[in-house]
Amino acid sequence: MSGPVSLAAIQEASRRIANVAYRTPVYYSPSLSKRTNASVYLKLECYQPIRVFKVRGAANKVLQLSPEERKRGLVAASSGNHGVAVSYVAKLTGTKATIVVPTTAVEEKIKSIEEFGGTVVKEGLFHDERFAKALEIQKTTGAVLIPPFDDPDVIAGQGTIGLEIFESLPDVDTVLVPIGGGGLISGVATAIKSLKPDVDVYGVEPGRASSMYHSVKEGRIVHLSDTTSIADGLATREPGKLTFECVRHYVDGILLVSEEDIEKAVFTAMKECHLVIEPSAAAPIAALEKLHPKEDSKIVIVVSGGNVSLKLLKAILSKYS
Repeated sequence: MSGPVSLAAIQEASRRIANVAYRTPVYYSPSLSKRTNASVYLKLECYQPIRVFKVRGAANKVLQLSPEERKRGLVAASSGNHGVAVSYVAKLTGTKATIVVPTTAVEEKIKSIEEFGGTVVKEGLFHDERFAKALEIQKTTGAVLIPPFDDPDVIAGQGTIGLEIFESLPDVDTVLVPIGGGGLISGVATAIKSLKPDVDVYGVEPGRASSMYHSVKEGRIVHLSDTTSIADGLATREPGKLTFECVRHYVDGILLVSEEDIEKAVFTAMKECHLVIEPSAAAPIAALEKLHPKEDSKIVIVVSGGNVSLKLLKAILSKYS
């Protein structure tokens, strides 16, 4: 099997971003393990310097730009976290960044973008709307576009998570990864399957935002009209061309979870794992019991980020506590 991104590119990305992105812990969860009769581990990307995995892909892309390209500035379209990552790396490299976010973006994510020096532009509700705006800004200003997921360098950067999972737990049996546009699972699955093909890799999407699930099912990229979800980072109306290809090559299945499942998983992560995570990161925890894992198998859940809205967190706590 071969996909759009090679293991060698992911390994090179790991070396390139070593001074920017943290090597995050793989934490054994007694409570989640007890629920499933399996050994469940959490890959804690919520412990990155910006509290989300996106720093990996953004760093791998930006660090390969020439000084002349960096002088032109960066532009990105993002539901929030990719924008935080691009702004963070821009600040580290002395570059300016403009981030196009939805009109409904989480205020905490907007604040983080601005704290790192990024300029925020609000446009539309969905990824394709804000991506079109980012392309317009690129054409007008000459800024370098940093795609959120459908880019080989971004995918390779996210794939460094897969390398770290394998290095920390070489006898892993199953990996669960959230899917938005597909950059994270594409990189992780490419790394894992290249190193140990018999590991099962499953993606997780909200039922309301299941564009990759329907695309794989129909054998073509499917565009959904509405993907509004509590998991804003996963609410992409269609997957990318490269990420669709990666998922078809390497991913064993996609599990769907409800909005209520995701809410409960945010609460479970806080109550039982002492982790404050965003809904997008909680989706794979919500899918854990749908997996029906074999007894004593070793499962790694990629906990993608911790940039949760305090307003949302308060609502979930009041609902389930």
